Amino acid sequence: MLRPAITQMITKNESCYSLVIGVAKRAREIADELYKNNEVLEEKPVKTAVDEFARGEYKIIEASADDKTILQ
Repeated sequence: MLRPAITQMITKNESCYSLVIGVAKRAREIADELYKNNEVLEEKPVKTAVDEFARGEYKIIEASADDKTILQ
């Protein structure tokens, strides 16, 4: 999937900013996992994270108490 539109990836209750934060957090997790396992990057972690969100593997859940974005 090439460059999915943001409107395809978020629902009514989510914001574009939440998506950006969620993708950034997931990309950091991917990079950290690869570094920890001494693996070589095949593609950029941000692209992998965007693809995972587009496929629905990860969702954004906004916590009401702290207003922190949580990946699930």
